[in-house]
Amino acid sequence: MAIRIGDLAPDFVADTTEGKIHFHQWLGDSWGVLFSHPADFTPVCTTELGAVAKLRAEFDKRNVKVLALSVDPLDSHDRWIGDINETQHTQVNFPLIADPQFAVANLYDMVHPNANDKFTVRSVFVIGPDKKVKLTITYPASTGRNFDEILRVIDSLQLTAKYSVATPANWKQGEDVVIAPAIKDEEIPARFPKGHTRVKPYLRTTPQPNL
Repeated sequence: MAIRIGDLAPDFVADTTEGKIHFHQWLGDSWGVLFSHPADFTPVCTTELGAVAKLRAEFDKRNVKVLALSVDPLDSHDRWIGDINETQHTQVNFPLIADPQFAVANLYDMVHPNANDKFTVRSVFVIGPDKKVKLTITYPASTGRNFDEILRVIDSLQLTAKYSVATPANWKQGEDVVIAPAIKDEEIPARFPKGHTRVKPYLRTTPQPNL
């Protein structure tokens, strides 16, 4: 069954390039990004893992742990990491799950037979500290992921988890946000002391409240 936003992220135990992990325990109080790859030694995946390694400081700043998966074994992962480090001019600094029995892949519905019944698709799951799924994205094998966009989404998720706001189209850190419709007009001054703009009765904006 497909995992939906709001579902409890399935827990698992898996071997990784950084040792065995118990997923929920490994996450602790952090946010998490779990993302899968069709296979080791594939070109797009190589660039993606390099990109994530280079963004490690950005994930750390947001209290986010990242974890990759493919259905190849550990010895393959270890050899592939050498290629990633060499070609992407970085050092892979996060664990890769070895899932040759498809245990985690099937748990998270990462294998789509219409695409390929032998490999995982490019799935992304963002998981909150409450261990619930906050975002799911699935890409085709031919399209590399935009990890700047994933960071942008995490910024939105973390902001909207703390304040009664939503983020508009193409929002980025530092830009105005939308006040939740459940907030009454008379409540706004106390809740959002930076002021607000009433564009329409249902569309009210305010400066980002945590800056």
